[in-house]
Amino acid sequence: MTETTEFKAWRVEEVDGGYAGSEKTLQLSDLPDNEVLIKVTHSSLNYKDALSASGNKGVTREFPHTPGIDAAGEVVEASAGPLKAGDPVLVTGYDLGMNTDGGFGEYIRVPAAWCVPMPSGWNARTAMIYGTAGLTAGLCVKKLLSMGAEPEQGKVVVSGASGAVGSVAVEILGRLGFDVVAVSGKAEHAENLKELGASEVLGRDTFDATKKPMLKPIFANGIDTVGGSPLAEMLKQIIPGGSVACCGLVAGPQLETTVLPFILRGNNLLGVDSVEIPLAEKQLVWGRLAGDWACPVTEASARDIGRGDLDDALSAFLKGMSSGKIVLDHSL
Repeated sequence: MTETTEFKAWRVEEVDGGYAGSEKTLQLSDLPDNEVLIKVTHSSLNYKDALSASGNKGVTREFPHTPGIDAAGEVVEASAGPLKAGDPVLVTGYDLGMNTDGGFGEYIRVPAAWCVPMPSGWNARTAMIYGTAGLTAGLCVKKLLSMGAEPEQGKVVVSGASGAVGSVAVEILGRLGFDVVAVSGKAEHAENLKELGASEVLGRDTFDATKKPMLKPIFANGIDTVGGSPLAEMLKQIIPGGSVACCGLVAGPQLETTVLPFILRGNNLLGVDSVEIPLAEKQLVWGRLAGDWACPVTEASARDIGRGDLDDALSAFLKGMSSGKIVLDHSL
């Protein structure tokens, strides 16, 4: 049993018809009645956190609310499941940070079924360098490999490559020996993307909308992190039998395309969900990220912020100005 009753959290509230986040003091009794109490030391910033912080009711229905869809720390109390006090754990996805208070607070209380034992060799900060973004990137790579993707087939393209998901995907694919083409709207990050493993960096105009239903096949496979028109254009440029793993929507949720890539080239569009998938599937990918899919460049370049920096960092996500991995350290 913890002797602590109060803790700090970055809390989003409705203010003058809008939404604003600030540090608040909460009580443990304010947390939901779930099975595992965790002292959170680190969290990770994601686009969904920025949406929650801006009052997006499609992400978070009721306010005040503590965002943070990722959390890592140590179990304080566990009334069910195999965990015990002192166990290091990480939690991502499910309802954390959406309608259940999340990792932007120093404590969370969640169901035991949401908790993953910390992978061997990792600490809380390392886990949150990857977070949901790293997990999603790993799931995208896993999907492509399950469809038979191999380096010998040709180039693999990654859209939104400067972002949190795209940058990890680039590094994993590069370490697996793929010829990676990174597509980014941030020309100033070209050298960083090459350091991650990209052999070529192209501008966002690579996937500008065209009226043609099909284009010259250039890429063997792809990972799309942005959705919308760029995904439609990527599909037009995949070689016969190739696949695209899709996981994002910052360019829009609509997909205006034709059936031609699928019935003329036999291409595959693979949906990737990192939120509601079985815990065992998450654990498998976490294990790979802590092992042979480790991303040392991403780990070395991650930057840490404190709760007082969250407002600016989340605003950058919404403006499309964020890049790389950002870790929230509750001790800062």
